[in-house]
Amino acid sequence: MSKDLENVCEELKHLEPVFHTAAAGPEKHKYQRVIAPDFWEVGASGRRYNRELVLRILAERESAGDYELLSTEDFDCAALGVDYYLVRYVLRQGARVTRRASIWKLTNVGWQIVYHQGTVVL
Repeated sequence: MSKDLENVCEELKHLEPVFHTAAAGPEKHKYQRVIAPDFWEVGASGRRYNRELVLRILAERESAGDYELLSTEDFDCAALGVDYYLVRYVLRQGARVTRRASIWKLTNVGWQIVYHQGTVVL
């Protein structure tokens, strides 16, 4: 399943930022598919989130139509091992700037995120 790093980076760039983009139409259930069963996150607040909590928060955001204007920059990725990749980027949400890191794995059902972390830039 291993892929060329440049192609992997392009694919993952379209998936990130995974928790800040709307899922609609055929993508409505993308979160169920792309969030690995053993996923967990350390948010910019330092709080730990598991898969179930993240899915509940995403469903609440979607129901409310609550999406922020954002932009990413300094996107890059690195191979961690066979079919595991680290994605790093800066996320701008209005005045808030965070550095983000995600670990993705390529599975037989497609890309799945296994870990995510946000750190506020001071």
